[in-house]
Amino acid sequence: MTGTLVLAGTPIGDIADAPPRLAEELAGADVIAAEDTRRLRRLTQALGVTPKGRVVSYFEGNESARTPELVEELAGGARVLLVTDAGMPSVSDPGYRLVAAAVERDVRVTAVPGPSAVLTALALSGLPVDRFCFEGFLPRKAGERLGRLREVAGERRTLVYFEAPHRLDDTLAAMAEVFGPQRRAAVCRELTKTYEEVRRGGLGELAAWAAEGVRGEITVVVEGAPEAGAEDVGPEELVRRVRVREEAGERRKEAIAAVAVEAGVPKRVVFDAVVAAKNAVE
Repeated sequence: MTGTLVLAGTPIGDIADAPPRLAEELAGADVIAAEDTRRLRRLTQALGVTPKGRVVSYFEGNESARTPELVEELAGGARVLLVTDAGMPSVSDPGYRLVAAAVERDVRVTAVPGPSAVLTALALSGLPVDRFCFEGFLPRKAGERLGRLREVAGERRTLVYFEAPHRLDDTLAAMAEVFGPQRRAAVCRELTKTYEEVRRGGLGELAAWAAEGVRGEITVVVEGAPEAGAEDVGPEELVRRVRVREEAGERRKEAIAAVAVEAGVPKRVVFDAVVAAKNAVE
């Protein structure tokens, strides 16, 4: 009889947010796979739990190598508990490979629901939450980051990103360039912790704020693109959108047509705006 893989959500800040079942699973698991064994030790001490099972590390550096070992434990009937540093395993954290391998071997996979930075930030953002998509971390290189943002420039669902504090200003500036400086967003910092802060505003405004330096764990929530005809788009914004598409590899004719549909205006209006901007430069 095969065992069970348990994905356990852990607090993203306040230890009091730990679900009651987390302590039970930590105490009873045969194997605990932890992203950081030192953090796991602090967590168990805070919860007053003494694990009976074997504790092994399971992080990005050894995930591929350790997954087969854990799958064999599961195949042998063990109850394996997977915990990451904060939040839900496999959501921008180790776990996906193990879940996929366990499913492949017909091993039962279940979860201990817990805190989530994605959902917490969405709820606090003040932006639409009926439809959203999680984009994780953006690439570190500027060119790749811009390319990834251009891919979702027309996405109408609310976007959620994780970001490192030392890259936040560059990321917000890139978002302002691609999405427009007036696109609404919320920067959620240190969620559920002592210095929790939610800063809301346009992307341009938030980029200027972040340039002064920001610390802590960061989640960024960005409003989706407006529906066609839902806004009055001025000539400068039309030109900016065409430029973004051209930089992404579109021919000018196709870029103008796409922006016209997106903004709900005739193609001639976009064309005239682009020509006027070109003449102004010359």
